[in-house]
Amino acid sequence: MEERCCAAVMRVLVLQAAWALAGGQVRYSVPEEAKAGTVVGRLAQDLGLEAGEAEARRLRLVAQGRRASVEVSGASGALLVSSRLDREELCGKSAPCALRLEVLLERPLRVFHVELEVTDINDNAPIFPAARKNLSIAESSVPGSRFPLEGASDADIGANAQLSYTLSPSEHFSLDLHRSEEYRESLFLVLTKSLDREMIPVHRLLLTASDGGRPSLTGTMELVISVLDANDNAPQFNQSVYKVQLLESAAVGTLVATVNATDPDLGSNGEVTFSVSNTFPEKGMNIFLLNGKTGEIHLAGTVDYEDIRTHEIEVEATDKGTPPLSGHCKVVVEVLDVNDNAPEVWVTSLSVPVSEDASVGTVVALLSVSDRDSGENGRVRCWVWPASPFGLEATFAGSYSLVLREALDRERVSEYEVEVRAEDGGAPALGARRGLRVPVSDVNDNAPAFAQAVYTVLARENNAAGAELARLWARDPDEAGNGRVSYSVWEGGAGGGGGWRAASSYVSVDAESGRLWALQPLDYEELQVLQFEVRAVDAGEPPLWGNATVQLFVLDENDNAPALLPPPGTLWAWATWGAPAGQVVAKIRAVDADSGYNAWLRYELWEPRGKGPFRVGLYSGEVSTARALDEADGPRQRLLIVVRDHGEPARSATATLSVSLVEAAEAALAAAPGPGGAASAATNVWLVVAICAVSSLFLLAVVLYVASRWAPRAAVLSGPGPTTLVCASEVGSWSYSQRHSRSLCVADGAAKSDLMVFSPNFPPPPPDARQGDNLDLCPNVIMEARKALWPFHVLFPTQLLFAVVIICYPRWRGGLTDSDPFLICFSNIYPWNTL
Repeated sequence: MEERCCAAVMRVLVLQAAWALAGGQVRYSVPEEAKAGTVVGRLAQDLGLEAGEAEARRLRLVAQGRRASVEVSGASGALLVSSRLDREELCGKSAPCALRLEVLLERPLRVFHVELEVTDINDNAPIFPAARKNLSIAESSVPGSRFPLEGASDADIGANAQLSYTLSPSEHFSLDLHRSEEYRESLFLVLTKSLDREMIPVHRLLLTASDGGRPSLTGTMELVISVLDANDNAPQFNQSVYKVQLLESAAVGTLVATVNATDPDLGSNGEVTFSVSNTFPEKGMNIFLLNGKTGEIHLAGTVDYEDIRTHEIEVEATDKGTPPLSGHCKVVVEVLDVNDNAPEVWVTSLSVPVSEDASVGTVVALLSVSDRDSGENGRVRCWVWPASPFGLEATFAGSYSLVLREALDRERVSEYEVEVRAEDGGAPALGARRGLRVPVSDVNDNAPAFAQAVYTVLARENNAAGAELARLWARDPDEAGNGRVSYSVWEGGAGGGGGWRAASSYVSVDAESGRLWALQPLDYEELQVLQFEVRAVDAGEPPLWGNATVQLFVLDENDNAPALLPPPGTLWAWATWGAPAGQVVAKIRAVDADSGYNAWLRYELWEPRGKGPFRVGLYSGEVSTARALDEADGPRQRLLIVVRDHGEPARSATATLSVSLVEAAEAALAAAPGPGGAASAATNVWLVVAICAVSSLFLLAVVLYVASRWAPRAAVLSGPGPTTLVCASEVGSWSYSQRHSRSLCVADGAAKSDLMVFSPNFPPPPPDARQGDNLDLCPNVIMEARKALWPFHVLFPTQLLFAVVIICYPRWRGGLTDSDPFLICFSNIYPWNTL
């Protein structure tokens, strides 16, 4: 037997390794019983792979529920026989015997379909149902009588299963074989010569069945024929073949068919009983039950279309004669398919997780779908639920790919529960479901985003180094390193007396927590507003970032005492005997580097206390006579004046003013530019005429510039919190810091010429501040003029002085005093000590 198999392997092993252009599959054939290790085909080469590529890309077979008996060599990429191939075990009588295999190739993922045909070899000899067959034939049987015999069966197919029969030599019997394309072949023993029981009571013949293989295999059965006497009419069926159809869902006890036979003999020789002589396949003996009296065939078991589609029942009708005679018929039961098998779904490959930046069309999984039913009952349609973002694509009969139909976003959905549903075309339809869990892996596709685009931070000056100013936070919805955010000061700074300084010299941000720290104490007089960018960067590849603007407003503290102009020392002034009360003899000037409430100055006469001859304007700093001066006041008065701000706690400076009391003529001779001094009217007139002739062109430019600067406008100091409107009313002169100016505006419809400053928490002046102040020039004009004319003072100090004198000339004609509002205006715009 082994030698025959080896010879068959050498003859039949033919490879058909050509691509089928229509289906994209490789077909091979191999004979059954091929030895393990036999090369079926060079699969890697036929798939177009280079040497070594099959092992690198893990070329392998995908199991589909039953043993394929072949494997792929990892080293060579060849398809090899791995275990015994028995065509009869794999396919039974089906021809051709084709195994559908799926071959998987990775990087990139591809699937190929291989059809392996297992060819038949003549390895099965014909087999009869029994080694011995007993027959009883009446001697009255006429020549030509036919007696059915049970033929042999061969598990092979094709020519190897094509049987021929021979009978040992006999003058009384011969064989008659009827072949049909529709039914199984029928074998009859034919009586060729009348029998004589007295001469030969028993005939022993040998029936030999030979198949069409090379070499041919045979099987034998002994026929023992007993010759009976008497009853010479056998029962006859009204049909030689009964064809019936039976649903595979028929219940036990269902009537399948009724056979009918008649016997013309009388008496017991005409009484007929029925019996089943044979079934094909043999398990039909237990499935069908024949009533021996009525000829009814009932269903005793279950039939399965997917297992056996046709049953053949050999029925024998026998009379009760002596010897009994029999007739035969065949009942062919065709099993009809019903939709009793639900589809089956297998996942043959699953590539997870899926990157969220995977392109549309990416293969996620490979699936195999089948239904054992046939026709519409076996036609399966598949779909994915929910419908997005995945879909199914048919790659081959019963094979599908789960592909990506839409772009993924892990931040929106991090994992999908996908259900592949299959439904056949039966009525009612049957379905199957297969769940898949598809996690989505993260990519760095989201930049950090701050909770606010602009952060407003308030910090008091003189804060401690290392103090926490604020806490910034940016959110990145990515995960792991892609969502881990670090912070840094990106750009920004401020300009001051020392030039531009980067924001990183003032503040720092913690890289992990986003806390904003002060690197050094902040000084309001140096820095009021610091604007910079904070950048949040994630740890992805490539990194993404987001920015936020931080506006740091420094709040003023009362950390600067008033400063006298000129610097502290003894100041001198002159007053005439008999000067009336209210005459201004001097003006104390001071500035405070702070701002707002902390820079609002007030003046107090500290010495002499009591009812002295002089008084000081609370907010103007003007020293004026409190009453008429007389000789009792002495030749000289020493005044100690304290200048205080309104901060908490208040800071102060002290000025000493020495006032000499002289006659009117002496005062005129001693008058000179300085605090509280006035020039001669006649001299001023000629001086004005001379300057007008020289500076007329410059004067025109100054007047136009001042007019444009005095146009009503509003300016807002950038800063946090609500803006407070403060009116100075009739307070008089306003102490002004040369280092820090404030934008001023004149409110429409103000009751008087009020000074309005945008500054927090500025209290109105006390009621007594109005006493002694007779200015009718709006203080905001003073402030605007000071800002407008200051550049010209630097470039043209003398011309600017005379321009202001020209403006004030009409008042000088009527007599100019130290308390005149225009002179005070001029002294505020252009301090005497700077000329």
